[in-house]
Amino acid sequence: MSTSPHLPTEPVTAAPAPARTGGTVTDRLVEANREYAASFDDPGMDARPVLHVAVVACMDARLDLHDALGLELGDCHTIRNAGGVVTDDVIRSLTISQRALGTRSVILIHHTNCGLESLTEDFRHELEDEVGQRPSWAVEAFRDVDQDVRQSMQRVRTSPFLPHTDDVRGFVFEVANGLLREIDPVK
Repeated sequence: MSTSPHLPTEPVTAAPAPARTGGTVTDRLVEANREYAASFDDPGMDARPVLHVAVVACMDARLDLHDALGLELGDCHTIRNAGGVVTDDVIRSLTISQRALGTRSVILIHHTNCGLESLTEDFRHELEDEVGQRPSWAVEAFRDVDQDVRQSMQRVRTSPFLPHTDDVRGFVFEVANGLLREIDPVK
C-alpha cells in the first residue's frame, strides 16, 4: 500500500481516471497486451523458478522488484500484498512454491513510507460500519517496519507447512534511494 505527500489522506470517491490515450486504464492495459502478444515468443519455461527463490513483497507501485533485485523472467516466484505481510494466504502460496515447485529460499521485502504504517485495525471496523459486514481478514498494520519484517520472518520460519526455512531473509527497501537494508531477525 503506498502513500504520497501529493495525494489526499481521505478516501477518494471520484470516478477512475481515464487512460492516457482514451478509454479506461484497463482498456489501455489490454491494448498494451495486444502489442506485447503480437511479438511474444513462448520462452518454453517451466513454472519452477530458475533461482529456487520466492520473494514476498509489498504491492506498492514504487517497488520494481525485478529491476531492484536484478531478476529476469522465470527467476523467482513473486508474492505481493499490502505491506508484504506474511498472512495465511502468503503461507499458502509459499507452501505451494516450495512443495510443488521447488523453491528453497524466501526473501521478504517491506519498505519505508508504507501505507500500512498509517492504518490501524479501526479500518476494519469502519468497513463494517460502511458495508454491514466485517472483513474476515486483519489489516496487519504496523508502526515499526523493522519489527514487522522480523515478525514476518518468524511466521515463515515457524510454519509447519514449509519444509525449507533455513534460508529466510528480510529486508526494508528504502524508497528514497532504492537500497535494501537487511534486518537482523533477532533484536
